[in-house]
Amino acid sequence: MAIIDSHEALREVIGEVAELTQRKVIDRIDEHARNLIAHSPFVLLATSAPDGSCDVSPRGDPAGSVLVLDEKTLVLADRPGNKLIDSFRNIVDNPHAGLLFLVPGMNETLRVNGRATLVSDGPFFDSLVVKGKRPTLAVVVEVQELYMHCAKAFLRSSLWQPETWPDRSTLPSLGTIMRDQMSLAVSAEELDARLNERALNQQY
Repeated sequence: MAIIDSHEALREVIGEVAELTQRKVIDRIDEHARNLIAHSPFVLLATSAPDGSCDVSPRGDPAGSVLVLDEKTLVLADRPGNKLIDSFRNIVDNPHAGLLFLVPGMNETLRVNGRATLVSDGPFFDSLVVKGKRPTLAVVVEVQELYMHCAKAFLRSSLWQPETWPDRSTLPSLGTIMRDQMSLAVSAEELDARLNERALNQQY
């Protein structure tokens, strides 16, 4: 393998960044970003531990659930999950975080980098209520970098084109995967039934 181990070597392969690309990075939530965040029901939260190990966690809520408090601050509610709290442990130890907002059917994505803080209460918590459930935790992000990411990855992957999607029946169910990976003495069908019931009844 030809290993790249310096910034200089990397630039030799990739080339220099265009001036227009550099200028697209801003340090605030402008009206366009606010609009996209309001229409995004799905965001990826990336964090890292002090030792450099990383975690990316999917976050989903009805569009408009991510709060924009001002041009520098946004808030994501936490919802019931697997309790591994990888992202939260990372934030406590290392506040740097990255967000990737997706809007269904839109090939461009909104990228946000900033400093994250984990909070258990605040004046905005009542605004985070969904289906009558108030979150017990939220992530407050101070925006340091914000920019639009172009459509190339989504165009290459044809992500929003159903005709390119695999036949779901050809893929293993979550129950099958868990049974095999964990060597569980229970049928995949039973596991799927439990998982589906939990997903439907414990969303919030």
